[in-house]
Amino acid sequence: MRGSDERTGSLFSYVNLDARVRRDHPLRPIQEIANAALGDLSADFSALYPPRLGRPSIPPERLLRAMLLQAFYGIRSERQLMERMEFDLLFRWFVGLGVDDAAWDHSSFTKNRDRLLAGEIAGKFLRAILAQPRVKRLMSSDHFSVDGTLIEAWASTKSFRRVDGDDNDPEGPGRNAERGFHKEKRSNQTHQSTTDPQARLYKKGDGQPAQLCYMGHALMENRHGLAVDGGVTQATGTAEREATLAMLDRRPGRRRITLGADKAYDVRAFIGQLRARRVTPHIAVDGHLSKLGKPRSTAIDGRTRRHPGYAISQRCRKRIEEVFGWIKGAAGLAKVKVRGRAKVDAVFTLALAAYNLIRLPKLLAAPA
Repeated sequence: MRGSDERTGSLFSYVNLDARVRRDHPLRPIQEIANAALGDLSADFSALYPPRLGRPSIPPERLLRAMLLQAFYGIRSERQLMERMEFDLLFRWFVGLGVDDAAWDHSSFTKNRDRLLAGEIAGKFLRAILAQPRVKRLMSSDHFSVDGTLIEAWASTKSFRRVDGDDNDPEGPGRNAERGFHKEKRSNQTHQSTTDPQARLYKKGDGQPAQLCYMGHALMENRHGLAVDGGVTQATGTAEREATLAMLDRRPGRRRITLGADKAYDVRAFIGQLRARRVTPHIAVDGHLSKLGKPRSTAIDGRTRRHPGYAISQRCRKRIEEVFGWIKGAAGLAKVKVRGRAKVDAVFTLALAAYNLIRLPKLLAAPA
């Protein structure tokens, strides 16, 4: 017998969200790991939200889960995320909203998100995930890799104007008028973006266009390729090495480790600073030719290059590109949607935590 297509609204609804999500859904183990990490951050949340002061805010745990969904599914904006939250039962289940609970207004979500990220919660959340005993046993404590990548700022090149206001602009209507860059020498010393003053005009290699950007950094353990630390700095020629030393100084313990990296880190002063920190530099040799045709003198000695572990580190270090590839492609951070180094740093660090979360279920399910 054919079923009826008649549409009638029911007076009461008894929908069990947990029953609507299949038992083997990949978000189930991810939610379990994330909830354990959020439980460890309860004291930090309490410090950000003083008791008996103002109206109740969006629960920070639900806020962070919603931000994780935004990274998992590559949702472009908070407005689109809230629209998806309105009708998607899977999203409601993961975040913790009931069927009859109203989704938040996108502007309220953004204000609460900025307040949460200002408290360095993203970095603490990443560390809380890695500190769980079953996750900690997956990671190497001796072998690491490091690299940096450019993240395009949420600012147009037209906003890069002279600090003294003496721009060579043709007459034109509208706020998006043409900019006169002809015969104009632009640099970060004389120019600044009016949209995002902390962004810097930079290019990472010859033949590439210069763009307003930040530089993201990640420290990865070599056993399973999990990101253990990261952050964002302004884009400069020395930012990668400076950020690496800062991340090494934050690591617990001072046991000897190895560090793989590409040839941009083959700098004698940097290698000396690594050895002072009991870090063996498994760094690719920068052997490019000078203008006179002579190969550049490398800072990596022959004893290090002859060791079998050096070749292994050179193979493993390339896996860090998978981290950057997922963050820029799936999570949508090829061009960041926030302004200011602090906010970009928090969003980037949360994306590192999201990358770890999508990989952990399979790693934890694999036989020991």
